[in-house]
Amino acid sequence: MLTVDVLTLFPEMFAPFIGLSIVGRAQERGLVEVRLHHILDALEAGERADDTPYGGGPGMVMRLAPLVRILDRILSEAPAGERRAMILTSPGGKPFDQTDAQAFSALERLVIVCGRYEGVDDRIRALYPLQELSLGDFVLTGGEIPALAFIDATVRLLPGAMNPRSLESESFGSAGLDYPSYTRPARFRGIDVPAVLLSGNHREIAQWRREQAARRTAARRRAP
Repeated sequence: MLTVDVLTLFPEMFAPFIGLSIVGRAQERGLVEVRLHHILDALEAGERADDTPYGGGPGMVMRLAPLVRILDRILSEAPAGERRAMILTSPGGKPFDQTDAQAFSALERLVIVCGRYEGVDDRIRALYPLQELSLGDFVLTGGEIPALAFIDATVRLLPGAMNPRSLESESFGSAGLDYPSYTRPARFRGIDVPAVLLSGNHREIAQWRREQAARRTAARRRAP
């Protein structure tokens, strides 16, 4: 089973999501356990979760102490030698991709620290083996939305979470984008479904899908 520990200032953002759809069903089947750690619960009397940055400047920085208390507790309770990764959401991190999701789905624990404000005190990187990941080159209010995306992309790859056939030909499964899909009716407002998909010739359909996937990938993704 994969255990996902999420450190966040806004656990209420996760509750509806992790109880629904594929993630919710995966939890019911015992494939994953998503544990939410409210950072405010780790504060001591008179303590804040954030503070002004040394050197001046706008915004606030997340303090180390409450994060460290939670992380130390998680790691002290975790089995020795477990396969795990620790993530810090950050707009300056490597963009998350399908390779990351596949790697995380093979783990026993995934720890996600949701950044906020101007970020986290940079010394956290010296204390823990954190990977910084982002959703892309843009700035969000906080790390909760990226964390939700990371969890969704990872959990759906766990064995038993989805029908394996649904994963075989989807985007990025073979380093490219998926082919176009259509369903009933065969004509809608004068637009027809490609005739090959109605032919019943599975060899021609498979060839058409490969060609369409390659064409879409070339048009929408830059060559490495």
